[in-house]
Amino acid sequence: MEIGRQAGTPLEAAGSAFGQRLEDRALMLVLAAMALLPVVEMSARWWSLAGIEGESAIVQHLGLVVAMLGGAIAAREHRLLSASALNATLPAHLRAIATRCTMAVAAVVCALLAVSGAQFVAAERPAGKLLAYGLPVWCLQAVIPIGFAWIGWRIVASIAQRPRDQAAALALVAAFAALSIGMPMLPSPAFGAGMVAVIASALFGAPLFAVLAGAALLLFWQAGLPLAAIALDHYRMVVNPTLPAIPLFTLAGYFIAESRAPERLLLTFRAWFGAFRRGPIVVAVLASSLMTCMTGASGVTILALGGLLLPLLRRFGFAERPALGLVTAAGLPGVLLVPSLPIMLYAVVAGVDIRRMFAGAFLPALLMALLTILWAARQPASVEVAAFDIRTAWASLWAAKWELALPLVAVVPLFTGITTPVEAAALTALYAFTIETVVHRDLRLATDVPRVFAECGLLVGGILLILGVALGLTSFLVDAQVPDRVTDWLQHTVSASWVCLLALNILLLVASSVMEIFSAIVVLAPLLAPIGRAYDIDPVHLGVVVLANLEIGYLTPPVGINLLVASYRYRTPLLEVYRSVLSLVPWLICGLLAITYLPWLSLALPKLMH
Repeated sequence: MEIGRQAGTPLEAAGSAFGQRLEDRALMLVLAAMALLPVVEMSARWWSLAGIEGESAIVQHLGLVVAMLGGAIAAREHRLLSASALNATLPAHLRAIATRCTMAVAAVVCALLAVSGAQFVAAERPAGKLLAYGLPVWCLQAVIPIGFAWIGWRIVASIAQRPRDQAAALALVAAFAALSIGMPMLPSPAFGAGMVAVIASALFGAPLFAVLAGAALLLFWQAGLPLAAIALDHYRMVVNPTLPAIPLFTLAGYFIAESRAPERLLLTFRAWFGAFRRGPIVVAVLASSLMTCMTGASGVTILALGGLLLPLLRRFGFAERPALGLVTAAGLPGVLLVPSLPIMLYAVVAGVDIRRMFAGAFLPALLMALLTILWAARQPASVEVAAFDIRTAWASLWAAKWELALPLVAVVPLFTGITTPVEAAALTALYAFTIETVVHRDLRLATDVPRVFAECGLLVGGILLILGVALGLTSFLVDAQVPDRVTDWLQHTVSASWVCLLALNILLLVASSVMEIFSAIVVLAPLLAPIGRAYDIDPVHLGVVVLANLEIGYLTPPVGINLLVASYRYRTPLLEVYRSVLSLVPWLICGLLAITYLPWLSLALPKLMH
């Protein structure tokens, strides 16, 4: 039995394709509405006109729809973020068995989450709250149980091809759902067995949202607490007032990445810096960092720019290994540049002002970029430079002017207070859409634009699923005073803040080697925040330290995403890719220590905002 269900007849295939197009179009419409409504409201405010009733609440609840619909599409494409990559190391036959078992656990978790969501909606409906224009809030809250049920079905369909197998899987899932309703408190032996299953599934590649939600469900159930509380926490997190900025900034980055903008940016930096002996290094770092900050993903930068950068570096005389290492690592400083997705995600999860986080990460980003350039400059290369041509330089700058202005579109309205973070993100998304579809016409409305919306929604939906269910687990841990106990233990064991920061760095470096950046932020940020407060570490400083650690995680096996993407992109053995960046890691760790023990790097610019 194959893993993954394939449509058996042409009619089934046509129906499946139509359903997928319908999902993609629905996601596109929701994201488009999220981008347009804040811009319309902002324009109405500027012209002193009547705005849209409940615009902010509508956009927040559209974010909930994006989370569930994007999660369903991620499940359809088998691209839900996983907790571990250990499954890939197993032989093929064992991998198939492990996949079926872990996905079965994930399907049961989805069923319990659907029950939790249904109970939450049933409790909220009698209140009769209205969103806007007479629309009851519970109508949009109902997306939670429907979405989790649909994701669960997608998971079942991925491991059961035959109708008989699907019926058996659904019966098993339904039995667990009914059990959660009929048994208000889970016996200790069942709780232990459930935790073993969740931990095992985490090790063998279960979706991270299912791992976190499974742990939360078992803890709530064993304590006799209502499961509806998990759906409530999910709802509260996903409709956070700042959260819509995440999908909107990400959408802007995807419009840039999927167009010919990377080529224009690279030609611009090459024309201006290529005449210097180490100019190609500066070109690689600047272009890659800019692309990473706009897309939020360093791996996307490798895919978008790698095919252009590697031949460029080789043409200028760089040896194969240093060139490979540079294109693998050049985008890392962009993780700390506005409007990077990891910064926004950390700000939301940790409750830090997003503008202060953007400002605080800027100088550390420059430091990491400088260290990367210095490392690359020391690598063996017989660099040949081209003559500087002012006409070519100005022509390339003019061709890329719209893309180069995009960070200003995001930063200026935000830091001058003209717009809220969500409005700045919406303005940036609309700007990126306009320049790539109307000005440059790189993206076709009928084919390319829906694909970009789907890719963006898929990524964001997977992240928001994790973000929502993680709050349930965090709430239980907070109620059980786990963070407070850890903080008390640390304070009795470690008296100096510098020792605490060193221990946090070691912990985060280890965590970043086994967890990808978005998962690590969601899991670790709520637990680290009270430790930072206990040692009087500024929240912005702590956030930048966390992100700098996770940035290095892109280059550390076994889950270093940049290593895996570069190996795939350049068809190079993974070990060879790792060897190409191995000597850079100590340089980045030196930068990390500077960021950790020189707080002014993170705090100088935020202090100017007061």
